Amino acid sequence: MGGMTGNSSALDPAVAARLKRNADGLVPAVAQQYDTGEVLMLGWMDDEALHRTLTTGRCTYWSRSRQEYWVKGDTSGHVQHVKSVALDCDGDTILVKVDQEGPACHTGTRTCFDADVLLSAP
Repeated sequence: MGGMTGNSSALDPAVAARLKRNADGLVPAVAQQYDTGEVLMLGWMDDEALHRTLTTGRCTYWSRSRQEYWVKGDTSGHVQHVKSVALDCDGDTILVKVDQEGPACHTGTRTCFDADVLLSAP
């Protein structure tokens, strides 16, 4: 079942109670460059990934393809240093403002949203 850790996570119960998870126990987490406002990427977090993100100062995600936790930058060196973490009004999306080292996208581009522009109004 996704990255669901049930009650084994050390996430603050008050925060955990506010999360609206999908069927796999995950919440989408948007990473944004804290000073420029660039939207860098979207990852997925369960309770434990959010707990690790809040306590380590590094973004930790749940990899749906690999079925494991991954700390952004551990493999690539493209670290995300956490500046702030916010929950949206519905509790179903996390916004992590980070200082991104190097490209955020696994393809090597700065963001995951700069290659496939569907509409760009003048």
